[in-house]
This record gives sequence, C-alpha cells and structure tokens, in this order.
Amino acid sequence: MSIPFITAEEAASYIKNGDNVGFSGFTASGTPKVVTVALAQRAKELHEKGEPFKINLFTGASTNDHVDGELARAEAVNLRIPYQGHKDARNAINRGQISYVDTHLSHLSQDLRYGFYGDIDIAIIEATEMSPNGEVILGAGLGMAPTIARMAKKVIIEYSSYYRTSFRGFHDNYIPLDPPRRREIPIYRPSDRIGSTVLKIDPAKIIGIVPSNASESIHAFTAADEVTQKIGDNVCHFLAQQLRDGKMPKEFLPIQSGVGNVANAVLYGLGENPEIPRFEMYTEVIQDAVMHLMEQGKCKFASTCALTFSDDAMLHFMDNIDFFRDKILMRPGEISNSPEIVRRLGLIAMNTALEADIFGNVNSTHVCGTKMMNGIGGSADFSRNAYLSIFSCPSIQKGGKISAIVPMASHVDHSEHSVKILVTEQGVADLRGKDPIQRAQTIIENCVHPMYKELMWDYLKLSKGGHTPHTLRAAFALHEAFEATGDMLQADYSKYGV
Repeated sequence: MSIPFITAEEAASYIKNGDNVGFSGFTASGTPKVVTVALAQRAKELHEKGEPFKINLFTGASTNDHVDGELARAEAVNLRIPYQGHKDARNAINRGQISYVDTHLSHLSQDLRYGFYGDIDIAIIEATEMSPNGEVILGAGLGMAPTIARMAKKVIIEYSSYYRTSFRGFHDNYIPLDPPRRREIPIYRPSDRIGSTVLKIDPAKIIGIVPSNASESIHAFTAADEVTQKIGDNVCHFLAQQLRDGKMPKEFLPIQSGVGNVANAVLYGLGENPEIPRFEMYTEVIQDAVMHLMEQGKCKFASTCALTFSDDAMLHFMDNIDFFRDKILMRPGEISNSPEIVRRLGLIAMNTALEADIFGNVNSTHVCGTKMMNGIGGSADFSRNAYLSIFSCPSIQKGGKISAIVPMASHVDHSEHSVKILVTEQGVADLRGKDPIQRAQTIIENCVHPMYKELMWDYLKLSKGGHTPHTLRAAFALHEAFEATGDMLQADYSKYGV
C-alpha cells in the first residue's frame, strides 16, 4: 500500500473541532513539530471567521513550543492531559482557558485503553524510519505512542530527517494486557528487552506522511550554582553513607532522576564520588549528564522513555551513536514509570519539590496551593514505590522571601507516607521510622534555612497536642504573609499565642 506524502496544512485539515488528538514523544523529545504549527494557524483562521476550534490534547508528558506553545497561543486547546511545562499553556490553565487534568504519567495509556477519555480520533507520531507496511522507527522519545497508534482512528506520520543516523534498536515498544488478563511485566533488570524495536501501525489508518527537519529545541541546563551544587553534594554524601552503613546493597541500586539542574548536579556528583560504584538507571528521562557518565564508564545502562538531550548534546549523541547502542533502551511511559517495576528493581528515586512541610508532605505542582506550575509528572510513580524516595529543593527562593519548607504544604502531591528523605542545601533529613513530631524536628534542624528556623519552632510551640501537631488557624501564616507583603518572613506567630 502506498502512503502519500502530504503537507502539514493538509494534515491539519483532517483534525476537527472537539477531536481527541494523541501525540508521540515524551518531554520535547519525539514530539511532532510541524503539523501542530499548521494546526495552530488553522485554528486562528477559523476563529477569525467566528468558527469554534479546540482539540483535546493527550501527550506522553510535556512537549515544546511547537505543541503546547503554538496551540495555547492559538487558543486551540480545550482539554490538556497529563503534564505540561510551557509558560503559555501554564498561563492559559491558570486563567481557566484550558481545562487541565493533572495525572500520573504511568496511568494515562491504560486509562485511554480503559475508555475513560473516549476514542482517540487522530494520532500524530514522529518517525525516523518507516516501511510501506506501517513499521515505524520512532525518534528520541517514546511516550505513549504504542497505545495511541493502536487506538487512533487515523494516524498522521511526521517523518523527521533531522536525525542523521538510525535510531533502530533503541526502542522497546510494548503494551501490557489490560485487566482481567494482565500478567507481570517481565523486566527484572534495567536492560531486559520485552517488546519490539518497531512500532507497527495499520497502513490503512495512515492519512499521510509529513516531512520535518526540526530539532527538539532543548536548551542546555545552566551550570550548577552554589546552592544546587550543595544539594547535589548532600545527596551524594548521604547515599555513600548508606552504602557504608550497609543500608543499601553493596552493588548499589538503579537510579531514577527527575529533570533539571538539581538532578544534573546529583548525577555528576555520583559520577565523581569514588564510593559510588558503577550504576544503572531505570528512569523516565535521561539528560546530558547521563551521556557524559556513560562515556566515563560510571553509568553502565539506562532504561528511559526519552533522550531529553540539549540540541548540542543530541548532535554529539548522533555522532557517537554506535557507542550508545548497547547502553540505552527507550520504553513507553507506562513501562518506564511502572510502579510494579519500580518496586521490583528497588529504585533510588530522586525528584524535586516545589514546597515541603515540616511533617514531610511535598507539593510538586501548585504555587501557594492554587497556581499550577507543571504537574505531578512521573514523580509519584517512582516515589511511592521506590526503595528510597528522595526529594530535594533549595531551602529559600526569591532571596529569602519564600521558604520552601513551611508548616503545612499549600497543596500535597506526595504525602508523608511516600517521602523518606528530604534534602536542601542546608542538609539532609532522614524521615524513616520517625513519628510526625520527630520528622518536624529533623526537618527544621537539618533542612530549613536559618532565617526561617525560629518561625518553624514557633509554629510547633503553638500545638496543644495531637499526633500531628498542627494549629489550623496559623498553618498558612507564611503563605498569607507572602500574599499580603511579598515576604514570608513577615509572618508573626505571636498573635496566635507564642
């Protein structure tokens, strides 16, 4: 069967108002980049004519400006699931212009197959190779491509020529059986392959192939500053001490690491620490640091959902791709983030907190409890089931006007039951085996910035008892002070009786 080449504009014309549209990729990696730009332009033209046009947007994770940016600015999104990280989409969500469902990344593929969100009308999938019988080699991100390719009524292929070498062999396309026939996912080591290197799509469903030569447009993370470096050092020293104390297998455990400067600082720190043995990763994304650690021999293998490399690092990867062929495997998000596999492998899960409270609850998503930042992503998939769940953040922001450690988190994504270790540049709080009061004492002593310690101790003094000693009338005094004055330090517990 011959599949025609079509323009991005032609492809966009097949997408209708109200359609459920699924996208390949995970982060910016592997996402479509030209059809969405044409779709945004079509939405603008229809709006100018007074015609409604919005889609329901389903992705593996965050995307890039080609997807979330273009479509948000064109007011072309009705519903957004499950995670985003673009300022224009974020602003539209917080203005109520986009309905946003923040959900665990490991859940969405199966929830789609269960029928919770209806049909997938169109899937847009980036490919780097393709045969006439519908066998596709994906790009730098896998996401939920296997599920949307199977479910979609129609498929549009974006054929990328940006990758100047073959990605063949890097993917592990696999869909688990759905209940009540689901079996164990047979992964017992990060390197175990269980699926196919190719994604098979029914050619009869493919509308056409749209050429593309766009990069992922991922910028390199800024170099670690003093605070970030100190957080990284604290995590590395803690893990080395765990090895010395025999609280971790001597051969170490696979690592999951979130995205950002802190994650990169921790990974580089692990690479430089002679007490940390060579390690493997089982994670949702790998960044530039992992590629360098592989070249240094410190990271042996990485199972991931996406290669979230900066553009410069991606060029380096492509120039040296044969070196990495036996060291990296990309899986769908529901496999890379599978709680079953996380528990089985015994991961060291390292994620970042937006805010944490003195009792160990973590807010990853909402500023002052109301404004969405990005979403929960895959952090809970890992933290709830990890051998060791570590959350880190700077102790203060905005020059000290915000304390990241507060008496009560303004929103909770990870409860005290899932948070074992909390780290700031001030130190490490090991919360294992501690009751709420002991956790509060440990966090205040080890993680809170000195300028906020007295306020935290004052809050604890307000309590008249109880298992978790909150004083509800004062629990959000720091947040109220910030909203009133722009400075949490203006909080005053004396009016509550301290």
